[in-house]
Amino acid sequence: MNSIKACIFDLDGVVVDTAKYHYLAWRRLANELGFEFTEQHNERLKGVSRMRSLEILLEVGGIALPDNEMEKLASKKNAWYVEYIQKMTPSEILPGAKELLEELRCNGIKLSLGSASKNSPLILERIGLKNHFDAIVDGNSVTIAKPAPDIFLTAAKKLGVEPEDCVVFEDAEAGIEAAINAKMRTVGIGNPQILNRADVVMPNLKDFTYSKLIEIFKK
Repeated sequence: MNSIKACIFDLDGVVVDTAKYHYLAWRRLANELGFEFTEQHNERLKGVSRMRSLEILLEVGGIALPDNEMEKLASKKNAWYVEYIQKMTPSEILPGAKELLEELRCNGIKLSLGSASKNSPLILERIGLKNHFDAIVDGNSVTIAKPAPDIFLTAAKKLGVEPEDCVVFEDAEAGIEAAINAKMRTVGIGNPQILNRADVVMPNLKDFTYSKLIEIFKK
């Protein structure tokens, strides 16, 4: 097996947590439509597209709308979400993420973001990590979402490395599947039962080091 030349990081749930801002925006939309949208309801939206999330929210409120009205509501929700993330600061970087990025770079590992979020560049700018990545691949770069491998394959191409020389850090099942489909090695961040197809699963990036990475994948 070839040596590790690059690491590709998902954004939300790995480097930073923006889930709370999505929830605030969905709850604000529900309140405007005249009903409550709780954190329990919000659990149904995890790993779901924006339009499907809106469909679920409207189901909770018992509301049916034509497609053109739904598009307007989805845009409104996204505008509110962007409003919230504009106020993000470096204090919201998840434990260990910045330190790991800096250590990997010091050891000659190329770094890319691999996120479905179209707001990734804005978030990275707000938390001060934009310059930590050699490449940024997000929802503006590719049209086919995970578990298709497109995001990660595009990242490898931008970095000038082969897929088999990459390790992907992901917190979602679809992201792990996408990395496997790209023939890349994987580190799952989160629940081992959900991310059971990853090569290794860690609770977070705290205390994760370059040495551990090499140790795990020295086969």
